[in-house]
Amino acid sequence: MSKDSKGHAIRAGFVPLIDSAMLVVARELDFAAGEGLDLVLFREASWASIRDKIAVGHLDVAHMLAPLPIAVNLGLGPVRADLVAPMELGLGGNTITVSIDLARELAEGNQIDPYDPALNAASLARAVATRTRAGHRRLVFAVVHQFSSHFYEMAYWMAVAGLAPYRDIDLVVLPPTLMADALAAGQVDGFCAGEPWGSLAVARNIGVIVTRKASIWRTGPEKVLGVRRDWSEREPDALAALMRALYRAATWCDAAANRAELVSVLAQSRYLDLPREFLASVLDRSGSALGSTVRPEETFAFSSGAATFPWTSHALWFYSQMVRWGQTSFTDESMKIACRTYRPDIYRAVLGPLGVAMPAANAKLEGALLAETPVGTPTGRLLLGPDDFFDGQVFDPDRVAEYVDRFAVHTKNSGFR
Repeated sequence: MSKDSKGHAIRAGFVPLIDSAMLVVARELDFAAGEGLDLVLFREASWASIRDKIAVGHLDVAHMLAPLPIAVNLGLGPVRADLVAPMELGLGGNTITVSIDLARELAEGNQIDPYDPALNAASLARAVATRTRAGHRRLVFAVVHQFSSHFYEMAYWMAVAGLAPYRDIDLVVLPPTLMADALAAGQVDGFCAGEPWGSLAVARNIGVIVTRKASIWRTGPEKVLGVRRDWSEREPDALAALMRALYRAATWCDAAANRAELVSVLAQSRYLDLPREFLASVLDRSGSALGSTVRPEETFAFSSGAATFPWTSHALWFYSQMVRWGQTSFTDESMKIACRTYRPDIYRAVLGPLGVAMPAANAKLEGALLAETPVGTPTGRLLLGPDDFFDGQVFDPDRVAEYVDRFAVHTKNSGFR
């Protein structure tokens, strides 16, 4: 079926980022049409717009920040909805980018290394202390949403050096497409956003990438397929067809032979609207982090290594960070809500019949895999990538409260309300 043929219509929102590729490819290369779907994509400027439009029913599904459906289900923020996340949309892609001036401060005395997040965080802490003693203004960093992996990973990174958001560094929320402009205008000193916006700041010679998502938490989740629960229950066949199309699109995106076509598709004005040569350099990971080439394990993963599996341990780690940074209180009921938001049962029911390799368990210790590791699956063997945190901590999803209490740096008033 051609993508122009009329099939079951699904309205899907996305924000222009490289990790929207699965939805874009499913639409443009007929994976959705082949499942009898008319996948209609709506480009949105911000994650708040995605959240609001799916809550009021203007969208059926969305490319969504991995923690956002959990936050919505917990009643955090201004809207109320009931969402599920039956699928993750790949791994990797965030960068922490700072202005050229701040990069110079951090690099004084060679005290910075793009592959040593702890060293970089210590350099940031020294810069904060120096500014405080001199009576200079506080640093301002931007994140894309208060309930985002960007906030939690950047706060986690800063906290290793004793810094806490709001107490030591001001944070603001901006759409990812505005990050580089805000940096150029001096409105922020740094930001955490999904690619290609960090690399764009580098290409414009206004910023430096000091660390990346994979250096903080290797193979950590980034986005999910967010779905209104009522729609998923009313349209289970359409959801299943969409998930099949997205998985096939993810496999296609991972194939090196398809890279040039992937770049051409994403570069279109209705999607990322950026030069193909630039996007190719980002996908090839030739972008600069303090002048260094990114290591192979930090490339995007769309399907490999169970990159689309919705681990409940991922959901619970995000919940632990909401508690750590004062966005919600710890209760058994809220922990259950967070866990129930991610739906590996739907994933198994839909993709199991296709023979997709998937883990036998729904949760795992996060941070315990230090190298590529084979695990048993109902259909054979699956290789999971390393998932370690840069500070060596391991998250046990059966001991969430103990994990949160382990950290000396936290806040009971995050500033996000």
